[in-house]
Amino acid sequence: MMHMIKLCVGISTLEELESYRAERAHWWGADYGADVHVHRTRMMPKRAEEIEGSGSIYWVISGVIRCRQPIIRLAAATDGEGKACCDIIMAPDLIRVSPRPKRPFQGWRYLAPKDAPRDVGAGELDEGGSAELAEELARLGLL
Repeated sequence: MMHMIKLCVGISTLEELESYRAERAHWWGADYGADVHVHRTRMMPKRAEEIEGSGSIYWVISGVIRCRQPIIRLAAATDGEGKACCDIIMAPDLIRVSPRPKRPFQGWRYLAPKDAPRDVGAGELDEGGSAELAEELARLGLL
């Protein structure tokens, strides 16, 4: 199994990502079904077989890994200019993860399961502290 990690450019909060996804679930015009979200990227991962159906895309929002979405499959596509690209077809679920700082990078990267932040429950960050406190603890390497 392998994951991907990607910056959420132009998005500053998890709530903003949720709203954006709802508005653009099928933005690219491809029909992959009603209960999926699609993100288009330029390059098809060479390790697609390790990602499809078992990996997730981890979203970096404002310099922090905050959530992930399970990847259902990767599909070769063509953009409006006739260039080859890849559609990342994801489950609609946004799964919160233990916040972890991440420096900016271009495109997407592979993320090994051993390096992926752990999932957290919906109330886990709120019990005994805020999301901001959890981010600071993660930055200090204590979470």
